[in-house]
Amino acid sequence: MLEDELCIARVPIFQGLTRDEQLEVAEFVRPMSVSKGDIVSAPGQSESRLYVMHTGQLKVSHTSANGQEQILRTVSEGEVVGERAFLTGHTPTDLVVALEDSQMCVFDHSNLSALLRTYPDISARMLRTLSDRLASVERLLATITSNDVTARVAAYLLDQPGKMEGNNFTLQLPMAKQDIAAYLGTSPETLSRRLTKFAADGIIESKGRRGITILDFEALEEIATPN
Repeated sequence: MLEDELCIARVPIFQGLTRDEQLEVAEFVRPMSVSKGDIVSAPGQSESRLYVMHTGQLKVSHTSANGQEQILRTVSEGEVVGERAFLTGHTPTDLVVALEDSQMCVFDHSNLSALLRTYPDISARMLRTLSDRLASVERLLATITSNDVTARVAAYLLDQPGKMEGNNFTLQLPMAKQDIAAYLGTSPETLSRRLTKFAADGIIESKGRRGITILDFEALEEIATPN
C-alpha cells in the first residue's frame, strides 16, 4: 500500500484529494514493475488502462502504415499515460515501451465509473492534463509546419520538465539524441548543431550527456515562436 500511496500522492490528477481519499483511491490500484525494453502497452490490447508513473521512464510511439516509428512523447515520474483509452474504454492505439527500469500504478478501465463517481474532480484534472499536452503538441506542430528546425528544438526544450536552480532552469533530456531527433523530424547531427549554437549564444549550458540548463528563457521562447 505504501508504494501505491506514494505513487498517487505525487501525481497532479490526485493531488486535490485528501490523504484519506488518496488511500481509498489506492484500493483501485495495481502495482506494476517493468525492465528496460519491456512493452507496457501495445495497440489492440484487450483492456484499456491508466498507467501512473512512480519511477522510471516510458516512451510512447506510433507505427505508421509504412512501418516507420513516430515517437509521440516520453512519460516520467508523476505523469500518466493511457488517459484517452482509459476514459473512453477504447483499446490502446500506441506502443508504450520502458526506456529504463520503471515502477507504476495501474488502473483498469473497469474501475473507472466507480472511481470518477466518487471523485469527479479527477476527471476534470485529467482533462486539464490533456489540454496542457494538446497545447504542447500544437506548439510543436506550429514549428514543424514552419520548417524551422531551430524553433522545433527550442520548443522541445521549453516543454521538458525540470527544476529551478537559482535563476536558471535545469532539465534532463528524456531520450537519446537520436530519438529526440526522430521525434522532431530532423537528424541527430542537426540537433547537436542546434544545441551547440544555443550554448555558444549563452542561451543554454550542457551538463553531461543529457543535462541542460536554460540560461535565457526569453531568448529561447523567441526562437520557439515561428515568424
